[in-house]
Amino acid sequence: MTDALDRLARPTRTTWPAQLQLPGQAAAPDGAVDLTPMFVMHHGFRRDLRRFLAAARTLPGEDLAGFRALRGRWDLFAEILHHHHAGEDSGLWPLLRSQTGPDERALLDAMEEEHEVIDPALAAVAQAFDDVLAHVGPPARRRLVDRLMELEQVLHVHLAHEEREALPIVQRTLTQQQWEELERTHFRRGLSLGDLVRMVPWAFDGLTPAARQRMLGNAAVLRLVWRLSHRRFERREAALFGSAATLGPAY
Repeated sequence: MTDALDRLARPTRTTWPAQLQLPGQAAAPDGAVDLTPMFVMHHGFRRDLRRFLAAARTLPGEDLAGFRALRGRWDLFAEILHHHHAGEDSGLWPLLRSQTGPDERALLDAMEEEHEVIDPALAAVAQAFDDVLAHVGPPARRRLVDRLMELEQVLHVHLAHEEREALPIVQRTLTQQQWEELERTHFRRGLSLGDLVRMVPWAFDGLTPAARQRMLGNAAVLRLVWRLSHRRFERREAALFGSAATLGPAY
């Protein structure tokens, strides 16, 4: 009976939202759920890694102030990625597991296993930054570039796997109402106003006006936070990354 009611609550194919397609994105599976927030976060992760790699390759090895600033910005990237994956591990995957069969549950297990590979790769980059600051010179910078490239590869594979195979399970399983509840209870839960001030301009950086408007929608708080914070964030990005601040994810 519950399954029948869920099917009735799902929009018909003719009323499905057109999914957002951003640079670097592997897939945008059709369905009743508007996956815009997920795609915007993935865009930010891909964008950041491209910028960090460009900066690490070009910043002079003796520029300790520059690498110290990059290290601080790396903490923001890692924090947002950890928060995003924690929301998936504690909320999204368990919800999907409760409504799917063995084959799909095996794929969801793979998603969590990939998160466990990403965590040490993140820690390796942080350590490489610390090594650059402690041991000035080209070898330490080359190691940092290597660790960034390794993380980029691991994360690229994971995000593409999720977009191609895990998000279609969302579309086959959940309603828009369930997705919004999941966002409220797991992805946005515990975020303070200070967290939003740091995360909103980060998430929207590099989006087209149309994509940004779609993300903002009628969310008055997000709109206000973005209006008050994005210019300062963009100035800091330009000062930190230089010309690399204009780079988005590769197609």
